Amino acid sequence: MATIQDVAKAAGVSAMTVSNVMNGHPNVRAATRERVLEAMDRLGYRVNVAARNLRKGRTGTIGLAVPEINRPYYGRLAASIIAAAAGHGLRVSIEQTGARRESELAALSLSRNRLYDGLILSTVGMGPADVGALDVDHPVVILGERIFGGPVDHVAMPNEAASEAATRHLVERGCRRIAIVCGRLGAEADVSSLRHAGYLRALAAAGLPADPELVVTAESLTMQEAARGIRERMARGLGFDGVFCVTDTVAMGALRALADGGIRVPERVKVIGFDNVDESAYLVPSLSTVDPDHDLMAERAVALLAARMDRGGPGPEREEFAGPFRLVVRESTGG
Repeated sequence: MATIQDVAKAAGVSAMTVSNVMNGHPNVRAATRERVLEAMDRLGYRVNVAARNLRKGRTGTIGLAVPEINRPYYGRLAASIIAAAAGHGLRVSIEQTGARRESELAALSLSRNRLYDGLILSTVGMGPADVGALDVDHPVVILGERIFGGPVDHVAMPNEAASEAATRHLVERGCRRIAIVCGRLGAEADVSSLRHAGYLRALAAAGLPADPELVVTAESLTMQEAARGIRERMARGLGFDGVFCVTDTVAMGALRALADGGIRVPERVKVIGFDNVDESAYLVPSLSTVDPDHDLMAERAVALLAARMDRGGPGPEREEFAGPFRLVVRESTGG
């Protein structure tokens, strides 16, 4: 294998100059840079990234901890994070927390032990009482809704505003009894409570009553649980002409239950989801949904983490970022 000294000799420069070229140093003349790169190519020289990272105290890898990797949303998120990280010369190690608090705390500990240069943590199990666990000496960025006012950077969905817009879209399409399919609602801020708040705001703005019977709470945000909840409401004879689902996965279950019950969408009931996963465009009918711009969120999370890594850890200032969104109108709401 060619060494850096071999490259320097072939290019007629010092080993330091070769190192400056590899590290993108600006004070290298273009002709010299071209000569070094040509010598590297001719000799088949490859940078030993692992050794270079060890010298810098870096692994070149960031961690991504998500609740479940087999859900469409988290698969899409992981792909976006990997693409954004590549732009910073970083690789991504993915782990699954199962939406359990103890697993999320363990992910923070692994990062602390320097298995990663930084961690992007999608929180579901941790709550406001765990804010102290985020006071760490290594770079962490939180994705999600559960932690507010914590000591680390936070990238969140535009939950309330986007859910209000989605519900308002149903109202504008003529819906007057609008159900919501969400998880169990508690005092803590999470996906379901925030999106439920946006749903209520839209109903109030339209002068429509908020019927508690039309709040379908699922034990977990799965297709199976959503279908069960919708079937139960239909069996009880509760009439509704619109359904806002807090995720596209939940909306898939709702569409299945309506189809099994002989309810045509969108003629009798209109349905809208949230996330704009790839599968939503290929359902029958295709699903109207909220597109929260996954790529922008991923880019922002990675950029914040990379900046913290360059500074060597958390700084005095933290950033809250909630990205833009758009409604994607498809067949399920008459688009």
